[in-house]
Amino acid sequence: MLKNIEGQRVPQVTFKTREEHNWVDRTSDDIFAGKTVVLFSLPGAFTPTCSSSHVPRYNQLAPVFKQKGVDEIICVSVNDAFVMDEWKRAQKADRITFLPDGNGDFSEGMGLLVNKNDLGFGKRSWRYSMLVKDGVIEKMFIEPDQPGDPFEASDADTMLEYIDPQVEKPADVTVFSRSGCPFCAKAKGLLRDAGMEFEELHLNRDYTDRSLRAIANATSYPQVFINGEHIGGADDLENWLEEQRKQKSAA
Repeated sequence: MLKNIEGQRVPQVTFKTREEHNWVDRTSDDIFAGKTVVLFSLPGAFTPTCSSSHVPRYNQLAPVFKQKGVDEIICVSVNDAFVMDEWKRAQKADRITFLPDGNGDFSEGMGLLVNKNDLGFGKRSWRYSMLVKDGVIEKMFIEPDQPGDPFEASDADTMLEYIDPQVEKPADVTVFSRSGCPFCAKAKGLLRDAGMEFEELHLNRDYTDRSLRAIANATSYPQVFINGEHIGGADDLENWLEEQRKQKSAA
């Protein structure tokens, strides 16, 4: 039976972390006392769902969480400090604190340490997220007790919407660019001026012109996509941003 311990204090444990080349002990009080913390825990570093969905979205939404009063976002896994540090670097998740629960003490104290012997994992954390204020658990989202590794409730969007149901989330923006392209530079400048984060994909490194034709039916650069919508080139983006400004002014 998976435990929900809302209203209780977090377990008092000591986390064995690494800073530079030194071992540093961090207690639960060091991490939670006097702060508002969002913590999400997962079965293991470098595992598929954790790497492709769970961590990236929390990292992307970290600035919005901060605007809503969250001091720190923490990712916990029953892995050692070396593995967690390497995973953070691989994920480029510099907005999140990766906390190693190597012996599973914290997960066990949460009542969410489970056997993954069928996968050769041993004991691991069940997947969940929680909002902690000054060491007291206000809200928990625990994945359903089902076979496998369900991922339905502990995602970043669910937690953010709990904190603020009316929150405005950042757009998902991708720019297909090529080296030396002045129009690509213009498009990226427009996005930066609008305060919109974006992912940039580079021709012949991240994609080919064949890929661009298949995705956008286009051969010119850049090609900008926002929230699944194909915006087009730099001029198209400029017109789209102006239309967005007009709509906000009229609202």
